[in-house]
Amino acid sequence: MLVASNNTAVGNSTRLAERSTGDAQPVPGEVTPILDVRNLSISFRGRDGVTHVTHNVSFTVAPGERVGVVGESGCGKSVTGLSLLRLLPERTAIIDGEIRFDGRDLMSMRPKEIRAIRGRDISMIFQEPMTALDPVFTVGQQLIETLRAHYPVSQAEAREQAVQALKDVGIPSPETRVDEYPHQFSGGMRQRVMIAMALICKPKLIIADEPTTALDVTVQAQIIDLLTELSENTGTALLFITHDLGVVAETCSRMITMYAGEVVESSPVDDALRRPGHPYTSGLLRSLPRLSDRGSRLPFIPGRVPSPHALPEGCSFQDRCPHSGDGCERYQAVVEIDPTRHARCHKAKELNLEGAV
Repeated sequence: MLVASNNTAVGNSTRLAERSTGDAQPVPGEVTPILDVRNLSISFRGRDGVTHVTHNVSFTVAPGERVGVVGESGCGKSVTGLSLLRLLPERTAIIDGEIRFDGRDLMSMRPKEIRAIRGRDISMIFQEPMTALDPVFTVGQQLIETLRAHYPVSQAEAREQAVQALKDVGIPSPETRVDEYPHQFSGGMRQRVMIAMALICKPKLIIADEPTTALDVTVQAQIIDLLTELSENTGTALLFITHDLGVVAETCSRMITMYAGEVVESSPVDDALRRPGHPYTSGLLRSLPRLSDRGSRLPFIPGRVPSPHALPEGCSFQDRCPHSGDGCERYQAVVEIDPTRHARCHKAKELNLEGAV
């Protein structure tokens, strides 16, 4: 059963309903993408052999674009994000496909070359701020180390920029708090420190992996607004990995839906909210509670995401799909609904699926 995120579910359904007019950024046409992922397949070696967790994942992110990657836990979102920076364990992870960033092939780079890109050109905001920061160093030391690893600046200059970075993300009294340790910050403030660390080198792309999961609804809204504002002001592209559709509706211009290790839909956010192209996307949207449905039964997607060891033949979603039938037992190619909307379903053009708006 799919459950909307914690205490933010009703608030997010309101955000989805409010977004009924097109305020999204235009989907890039001939713009050269800053990130181009093609046929990315990830597997892991284990005691029982090789487990395939993602299959031919392809998507692009344009300069300055904000793209949301959504799906239930276990769909391959986070492992895809980690693979882009080659952060998966080399001994057990097998990565096939092509990852091009700003015209450069990340897959062919040596460890020293990829380290030069991490933090400087591509930054990542990790899922859990409570453990992502080193508890034995002050937040200032960690910001300074990140900056000096990539730029030849003095200790004094780096400290000055660290204070400014904390100020930019809304931390009060940054001149004092720069010398404090992570345990002296609240969860929301630690997440702001993580965002400051991701932004201090002025990257071209930020990968945000569930950056609001552990935060209460008020702080969550502040972080969303902060990320959006910083992206708009700096032109930084944002790949937002989340299970929270309300966050995507408020933050992103395009939405990628993943299921069982595959991209099953890619669409502008407004189109996905009104007329999703894949039954799984429709199921996610319908599962959000609405204030107007008070007292009625909450729709849900029956079953659960299949194990990578027991994927069904053909469409991976067919056992949970209310529209399954003839043809679903075959491999599902990506169908172009229109030039900006694609879905991995042979019925994509004929189904009239319910959205959130």
